[in-house]
Amino acid sequence: MTTPTPPAEAATKPTDSLTLRVGCQFEFESTQAIAAIMQVAPCPQPGVQLEREQWDTGVDHYAYIDLYGNRCERLTIAEGASRIAYEAQLVLTDPDDHIDLDVPETPVGELPDDVMVYVMPSRFALPDELGHDAWQRFGDLPPGGSRVQAIMDFVHGHLEFDHAASNPWTTAKDVYIAGQGVCRDYAHLAISFCRALNIPARYVFGYIPAIGPGAIHEEMDFAAWCEVWLDGRWRTFDARNNTPRTGRVVVGRGRDAVDVALITSFGPLTLTGFKVIADAVDRPAG
Repeated sequence: MTTPTPPAEAATKPTDSLTLRVGCQFEFESTQAIAAIMQVAPCPQPGVQLEREQWDTGVDHYAYIDLYGNRCERLTIAEGASRIAYEAQLVLTDPDDHIDLDVPETPVGELPDDVMVYVMPSRFALPDELGHDAWQRFGDLPPGGSRVQAIMDFVHGHLEFDHAASNPWTTAKDVYIAGQGVCRDYAHLAISFCRALNIPARYVFGYIPAIGPGAIHEEMDFAAWCEVWLDGRWRTFDARNNTPRTGRVVVGRGRDAVDVALITSFGPLTLTGFKVIADAVDRPAG
């Protein structure tokens, strides 16, 4: 396994702030009016300044904060054909990923109470079922950031990215056996291995623009990665990209993908169109 090394210039020269336009559009068909919850707006967090945002729904809607600190929007999706769009402009004061492989793990007996849930099994992350494999592969490695990165390296190399390889019910064990998946599957498998080693890990999804080193130039979509608790705070790791990226914008965090569904509809709903936007915005000089 190889450990990705951040570009030398990124380690010595801080990147200027980055202005982004992010958003999404959904088109639906429904035989009746449907109550729904959407999670597509950036999560409140240090280093991210929301300059403006706009919803285009055609119906009344309101926001609330869930128990994980995510912004959720409640609304009713109209009967027949409908379109819902969201767009925001924001400024990231520290847009680059930072990787520190020398940070230590925290012994499980010393973890904060609110972090303990992230070492437990959840619907898609299965440390109990993958624990033997996790300890066989990573148990003898020195604890800390380098061991977490070894997990990311393995998952990145073990899985082949394939849009058609999984479905909404695919678990970490399923994808481990199949050897294929999408970004959420990479995250679930990496989270499962971390939790099996008593390292807290949580699921994250959001926007990643195709800019800077490591950019993947393909049709824009939401991305999923993970955050791992090391040395007293959460740190970003990304098994799918497995290289530092620029411009991550977190939309939601939770135990796994169940906690951060893009759309939760309380009735029959057909998605007929979908688009994601994540672009850098040029600032006028001066």
